Amino acid sequence: MGDANACGRTREEEPPLPAEAVAALIRKLRKHSVLSSSDERIMRRLHPRVAGAARGTDIVRQGDRPDVSVFVLDGMLARHHTLPEGDRQYISLHIAGDLPDLQSLFLKVMDHSLMAIDDAQIALFGHQELMALMRDAPDVGCALWRQSLIDAAIFREAVTNIGLRSGVERLAHILCEQFVRAQDADIAEGNACNFPLTQLQIGQLLGMSLVSVNRALQTLRKERCVELRDGRLVVKDLKRLETRAEFDPGYLHLDLLDVAAKSRRRQSSG
Repeated sequence: MGDANACGRTREEEPPLPAEAVAALIRKLRKHSVLSSSDERIMRRLHPRVAGAARGTDIVRQGDRPDVSVFVLDGMLARHHTLPEGDRQYISLHIAGDLPDLQSLFLKVMDHSLMAIDDAQIALFGHQELMALMRDAPDVGCALWRQSLIDAAIFREAVTNIGLRSGVERLAHILCEQFVRAQDADIAEGNACNFPLTQLQIGQLLGMSLVSVNRALQTLRKERCVELRDGRLVVKDLKRLETRAEFDPGYLHLDLLDVAAKSRRRQSSG
């Protein structure tokens, strides 16, 4: 997807570049990394294109050689593998603030697809601009690398989740993870957040049959942990859900927020 035509827009139809897309990327990286005023000034030279991605659209496909990386502004995206027979395995979920295919900067051929789970807004950052950014602002390059490492940690937990937990625990864990991540991204609304996957897609994410997903969801409802309806996740009792999932948020590395904040305070006082 070199020119993001998979998003369903022509170049003439694309909205003008909003500076908010770059500002959102800066805010995301500042959550876990220290950026100087010079770093941020260099980042503001970026010229991403903003586009809409309709529900079910593949933004990037297996075998593509993209020249842009995707940054999620709104909605949910998912990475997935599809076998020749059509069977699908969702690999990861991505919400506002995520950079799901940054690795395409260095791995030129996509070995998976990236699709919109619901109607989404994305910013497309050109690879050439990102490479120049990392040369001109090495600390930003480190921040982008750190973001990729956090994504990798989440992926490793997903492997453990599918391989070692029961069906109910798997479902509880991914729901807990998505809610905590939504809170961190400031897109949760009270005890609820967006979760637009169908039960079939949940099964394709967790390696479970549709019947198993339905039973696991009914169990969590009966235990008054969650409600999942019309694309919304409502957490009834977060502590109970965390216990059911054996959830330890350490792999999300949210503590890096505190490290970055302390470093910024030292930088300001200095």
